[in-house]
Amino acid sequence: MKQFNLKKFEKYLSSLYGGKVKILSFEGLGKKVKRKKQLKEFGYGKPYFLTFTIKGRKYSTVFQTMKPDSFGHENVWDRAQNIIFAYLTYNKLPKHAKSLDAGIITKDGNFRSLSNLQEFFILVERVKGREYFHDLEEIVKKGSLEELDLERCKALSHYLAKIHSRRKNAPSLYVRRIRELIGHGECIMGLLDNYPEKLDFTSWDELLKIEKLCVDWRWKIKGKTYRLCQVHGDFHPWNILFQEGVKFRVLDRSRGEWGEAADDLSSLTINYLFFPLQAFGKVNEPFKTLFRIFMEEYLRKTGDEEVLKVIQPFYAWRGL
Repeated sequence: MKQFNLKKFEKYLSSLYGGKVKILSFEGLGKKVKRKKQLKEFGYGKPYFLTFTIKGRKYSTVFQTMKPDSFGHENVWDRAQNIIFAYLTYNKLPKHAKSLDAGIITKDGNFRSLSNLQEFFILVERVKGREYFHDLEEIVKKGSLEELDLERCKALSHYLAKIHSRRKNAPSLYVRRIRELIGHGECIMGLLDNYPEKLDFTSWDELLKIEKLCVDWRWKIKGKTYRLCQVHGDFHPWNILFQEGVKFRVLDRSRGEWGEAADDLSSLTINYLFFPLQAFGKVNEPFKTLFRIFMEEYLRKTGDEEVLKVIQPFYAWRGL
């Protein structure tokens, strides 16, 4: 937002305080801004010192947004998290400057308060279909592939090839996504921290070795920032709903819209390993064929042979 509409901001303040507000001054970077309808070249992340009156009382406040940066604030939702944290916690700490409100700036330049915030929700389209994991369960039972199984496998591979073709030049964001693969609460360290201490199939020493190896992998691949592409982020059979034939829809995109293609590839193809391992104790046919066809089709469509050199820690994550 390059322009800041003072009239609209007065309207927001009047609604917040329950009376007519008059802005006396709006100062940025030590310079007083002349009162106009529009404040030109409004800067995100810059503090503005705001003085206004309502019902004869004078208020001195600071209005501030956050600017995108490479410290985990690249996305709107990152910055929202910080602002909501500030609003909900500042007043709980003795002697801290009081938070008065948090809100959003709309696309048309209006201001909306979140002062009555308790929890967030999302309303999404209802999609009908049958989760893809049912197909895999049926393949386990029948021990063979039908033509539709092969066509659906190819359709999923082609879908990833298509969405991964969208690239973004944002080196720090790629580094962040690889960092989050290791340290995010939903990724490798988060999963490892939820393993109980005494297990009959592994030990904390073994999990420690896995974690250290994954950190080593981060340093191997985090410099490949040219690989940043559009991703789903949680492309597994429970988030894929097939309808008729090869038509399908997807659910629950996660952890960011840009990332490493290996994330989506590992999320789905590891299930071509999991299902036979759980049923037979080994990876056998026809799941070997599904795995091979999926990867061959993806590589044929994308030419991205390098993905085979970066996918290892993503399989480690999905295997946990």
